[in-house]
Amino acid sequence: MLVAFSVSPSGGDEDGGVGAAVAEAVRVVRASGLPNETNAMFTNIEGEWDEVMAVVKQAVEAVAAASPRVSLVLKADIRPGYHGQLSAKVQRIEDALRD
Repeated sequence: MLVAFSVSPSGGDEDGGVGAAVAEAVRVVRASGLPNETNAMFTNIEGEWDEVMAVVKQAVEAVAAASPRVSLVLKADIRPGYHGQLSAKVQRIEDALRD
C-alpha cells in the first residue's frame, strides 16, 4: 500500500512555524526503513498495512509531543500484490508524457 500523509501541530511556534515538529515526524518515517519520500505538502510511504499505519501513528505521536492538538491528513492506495509503486507510478506517468 501507498500512503500519502501530512501531520502537523495545530499551532505553530512564536513565528507560526511548524517545521521543527514536522521534522520529528519525518525523522520517524525515515527511521522506519520503509520506502518513503517527502515533498512540500506530504510524506509518502510504502509497505504493508500494519507497518505503514504503525509508522503514521508514531509520526503523529512525535508531533503530539510538541503540541496538544495535531492535524492528520491521510490518503491511501491499497493494491494488494503490488510493490515498488512509490517510484513505479511516477515512472508510468513520465513514460506516458514521452508518448
